[in-house]
Amino acid sequence: MSDTTALPAAYEISNDPGRLDPARIHRWLSTDAYWALGRSREQQDRAIEGSLNFGAYDRTSGELVAYARVVTDRATFAWLCDVYVDRAARGKGIGTALVEAVRDHLGPLGLRRVLLATDDAHGVYAKAGFVPLGDPQKWMALGPGELR
Repeated sequence: MSDTTALPAAYEISNDPGRLDPARIHRWLSTDAYWALGRSREQQDRAIEGSLNFGAYDRTSGELVAYARVVTDRATFAWLCDVYVDRAARGKGIGTALVEAVRDHLGPLGLRRVLLATDDAHGVYAKAGFVPLGDPQKWMALGPGELR
């Protein structure tokens, strides 16, 4: 496991679902995240409801500045997804600290595997200990065209 990145003192991380700002999360993801462009608010609300959610918050204003979602059975497997840092808060280490907080929260559960997919943030996830799949040819997926 990697060392933990210090979260800037002006921010805090919480997995309290009552602190989330679903409208802000939807706006971020549906308009600025390549993997979720056009996602409906109803879809996003269902995703939040069915997941373990983490937010990074400005300590002074309480404003949500970053978000991460985990789909998990809390026993064997987890999928880290929808990691997003507000553009105004980027470059401060918040994303790395958020991913490490998720990792540290999941650690005691004894999960066999935590997965994620990214096109462009490999360095952020590597700092938290994520590595490329060792045997990717074993993995398969159903895409939107195959689901009926």
